[in-house]
Amino acid sequence: MRRRASRARRVATVVATALVLTACGADDPSDGTGPVVESPAARADPMASPSASDQPLTFQSVTTEGEQFDATDLAGQDVVLWFWAPWCTICRSEAPQVAEVAAEMDGTVALVGVASSGTLEQMQEFVTETGTESVTHVADVPGDVWREFGVVSQPTFVFVNDDGRTQAFAGALGHAALLDALMQLADA
Repeated sequence: MRRRASRARRVATVVATALVLTACGADDPSDGTGPVVESPAARADPMASPSASDQPLTFQSVTTEGEQFDATDLAGQDVVLWFWAPWCTICRSEAPQVAEVAAEMDGTVALVGVASSGTLEQMQEFVTETGTESVTHVADVPGDVWREFGVVSQPTFVFVNDDGRTQAFAGALGHAALLDALMQLADA
């Protein structure tokens, strides 16, 4: 019996370690050198990928500040949804760069954070500690928005063109790559 329990603990430890190592993505791009994996910005047209789809912004939720959020208010605009988790170290390291790009593209592309995999309090702490208060963050505590967009890891960016076409990118983006992707989205 002990042997079976010990083996189960070892398997659980290996699985948990693998999840921790892969859940947040790959290397830390916080040096601003660019994406960890191929970014939409590395393509000629970030919206022309075969994995692009039409995923209208129809969800409703509450922000980390407790305000009602209706994504349909963003219809007809270029939007980037940044899916993050409060415990994700890569999300935390890229957060200041995401806020900088959001400020640079303000009025051109809307950037909305979509937090999940934690409590509201953890999400609020993340926003405060990372200095991303200027970005609207949806508190997707039950994970409904993540499921709606098929997000299974963080960080993930979903680029939504003004005509409703979407392109998802799983992984972290540095400042330059994210800015380039948003500029391409605005020009598409």
